[in-house]
Amino acid sequence: MSNLQNPPALNSTSPLGFWDGAIGALSRELSPQQFKTWIQPLTLVSFEESDHSLTVGAPNRFKLDWIKKTFADRFQELASQYFGAPININFVLAVEGVAPGPTSTPKEVALEVDVATEVAPSISVEEQPFEIEDHSKLNPNLTFETFVTGKANQLARAASIQVAHNPGTSYNPMFLYGGVGLGKTHLIHAIGNHLLKEKPNARIRYIHAEQYVSDVVRAYQQKAFDRFKRYYHSLDLLLIDDIQFFSGKSRTQEEFFYAFEALLSNKSQVIITSDTYPKEMAGIDDRLISRFDSGLTVAIEPPELEMRVAILMKKAASEGIPMTEDVAFFVAKHLRSNVRELEGALRKILAFVRFHGREVTIDVARTALKDLLSIQNRQISVENIQKSVADFYSIKVADMYSKKRPANIARPRQIAMFMAKELTQKSLPEIGELFGGRDHTTVLHAVRKITEERSHDSQLNHEIHVIEQTLKS
Repeated sequence: MSNLQNPPALNSTSPLGFWDGAIGALSRELSPQQFKTWIQPLTLVSFEESDHSLTVGAPNRFKLDWIKKTFADRFQELASQYFGAPININFVLAVEGVAPGPTSTPKEVALEVDVATEVAPSISVEEQPFEIEDHSKLNPNLTFETFVTGKANQLARAASIQVAHNPGTSYNPMFLYGGVGLGKTHLIHAIGNHLLKEKPNARIRYIHAEQYVSDVVRAYQQKAFDRFKRYYHSLDLLLIDDIQFFSGKSRTQEEFFYAFEALLSNKSQVIITSDTYPKEMAGIDDRLISRFDSGLTVAIEPPELEMRVAILMKKAASEGIPMTEDVAFFVAKHLRSNVRELEGALRKILAFVRFHGREVTIDVARTALKDLLSIQNRQISVENIQKSVADFYSIKVADMYSKKRPANIARPRQIAMFMAKELTQKSLPEIGELFGGRDHTTVLHAVRKITEERSHDSQLNHEIHVIEQTLKS
């Protein structure tokens, strides 16, 4: 981020006050496991009032990259709210608040150095005895009752309910995949919570893939694999989130393969989530991919408009500030990618109305979200959509404007028209003009055709989702 020119005076100059407030806010917004994994290890490294810059340290490269990708915008938002002025937030590699410097690789790790250097603790192995917390790590608030259902996730929810009622027999393993913030974690917690209610003595463990990697590293360092295996092989239900983080970690994959085989032979249930279809995951052993494919694989798609509206209204009501349908439609039309983005927008609106003592109206929502809406409008244009679709389907951008009609060109062109209508504020005639001067009825036909196909074509849904993520990255 570039430094501010002529920065305005700050309302507050207490970086520690900001840090405590930001950490507190994120602890309420995230599940305990997510907070412990991603936010708790961060440190406030420095604060420069002269140029309004604040530096946050992450303990390893893996966490640094993930924090930048996933939480940078939220930290920026919290900082601007606290200081009353734009703040430059820099994320760096740091250990316990110390600026980055050369680090040594633990001598105990000989086999999987790449994993160890990413997740090995900064204290010595002798100071941290090998232990695995023997409790479920489930978030009790994530249940089937609190999960909003729509066309995008109804199959995944139905399969999850079936597994919850018949663990180890219905679909084993079950593999849920989809983009960030679509409800995968919510569903697997719901399964765990249901089983725990039915069988209080069941051995259940929810774990993020990165924590599993960490357990493997510590078991290897401390020669404690017997204990590691006894624990993981004896579970009744293993819920493992974001397994794409196993990529390139051969020892972790080997140990998970053994645990996977042991659990299935014991008729224990295994449920896995990922951001990608199994066969599209890079750096994952073929043996594991074939095991993932042997059960039920279900996609969770980005929520459709009606579902986004329902989510907003339900969550606003739970906060004690009802939102009318017209306001929910306004917000949902502008924010399309995932539930987490919707929740972030709702938090901004609720904070605004509480602070100003206003009711939730479209004008209030537009004011509260003006920065977010401005960024969205700048980022996605019809031209960007045309280029992204053309790149994805390996055609020329010029084919978007041409009169050519072979299937390998006409279909991507229709998808681009559909996405232009979905992701921009352009009218049908304006979109038609940008596609080589086509009539608005041609655009309308394309929108209706792709909308209808999406209702039953999971591959098309996946392709559109990938293109959307590219546009918003």
